[in-house]
Amino acid sequence: MSKLTSYTESSHATMQAWRHDIHRHPELAFEEQRTAGKIAELLNQFGLEVHTSIGNTGVVGLLKKGDSERAIGLRADMDALKISEQNTFAHRSQIDGKMHACGHDGHTAMLLGAAQYLAAESEFDGSVVFIFQPAEEHGDGARAMIEDGLFERFPVDAVYALHNFPSLAVGKFAVRAGSIMAAEDNFEITINGVGCHAAMPHLGKDAIVIGAEIVSAMQSLVARTLDPMEHAVVSFTEFETDGTVNVVPGQVKLRGDTRSLTTAVQEHIETTMERIVSGICAAHGASYDFSYRRNFVPTINTPAEAEIAAQVARQVVGPENVVGDSRPVMTSEDFGYMLQARPGAYLLLGNGEEGIGGCSLHNPAYDFNDDILSIGADFWVELITTQLKAG
Repeated sequence: MSKLTSYTESSHATMQAWRHDIHRHPELAFEEQRTAGKIAELLNQFGLEVHTSIGNTGVVGLLKKGDSERAIGLRADMDALKISEQNTFAHRSQIDGKMHACGHDGHTAMLLGAAQYLAAESEFDGSVVFIFQPAEEHGDGARAMIEDGLFERFPVDAVYALHNFPSLAVGKFAVRAGSIMAAEDNFEITINGVGCHAAMPHLGKDAIVIGAEIVSAMQSLVARTLDPMEHAVVSFTEFETDGTVNVVPGQVKLRGDTRSLTTAVQEHIETTMERIVSGICAAHGASYDFSYRRNFVPTINTPAEAEIAAQVARQVVGPENVVGDSRPVMTSEDFGYMLQARPGAYLLLGNGEEGIGGCSLHNPAYDFNDDILSIGADFWVELITTQLKAG
């Protein structure tokens, strides 16, 4: 698609080369040493003030022009996934079992392109904090950078991020005020019954029956204990026993994943889930252990910044290509922690509807669509030049 701006069009090939290099050398959470080194080297070349090892492997580039104390943070994620790539193109992963299957290589390249342009070509009044974050995939990187003093060392008035989105047409933007991505929590339930011979089940306390009853009862958690207008998902993904063909198991482990769009629903799921487990186990005379880990908080855009992001996107690709009140999605993103600390917004940028661009995230055949590199970079440039307008 065509766009209305052309700030970084001439840098497209350069951004593509950066992206392909990072794609060939994927690194997992908190292992992003090569990627962080490349980013720091480029930011230094652009003339930014560079800070490394923030939140372990995070990098921050600081660019200040003019006299204003205003500051905006722009964030890109750097980490890859533990997936074996199936693509055969020249820039495929060179490391077995690791690949950029979520497009963080593209997010990094776009933000680098914007940093290069803003440093060399653009006039604005204030500071831009370029945040290159590790370990997004497991929800640890944003917290690590925040706990390492990110916003105390580099104060910002607002912080923004974007993510490529397969199934959305190339270059289209989607954003909304409020929750745009879900919280993700993981749970484990251990049921302690009494094992026995399969021919004499009355002598035991069958942990499989108890476990099956819990899985079945949990289907009412969303359907019958939450307001129908709320969004939530509870999925059991593992059912593990210590039994065998002629042994009724005495212990069962159930594991799974929950999604929700508000912290209130997140808390409701946790407390209701344990209440259901406790009641069913008590009814069968069994004990249980319950653990619930909150990996991601909801990603909640502040209204003013969501509207700013939508307005900027309209300037880049035209109003017809911006959905300003998009539906939330139930995937998760640890940028939510940054939005708990500062106002801001998170956007989705279309990666394509067909072919590789339409291939789902976290898929071994996925690849970031290079056609959107200059669109994303131009969005960052437009955001800074309009929000930190000189004079």
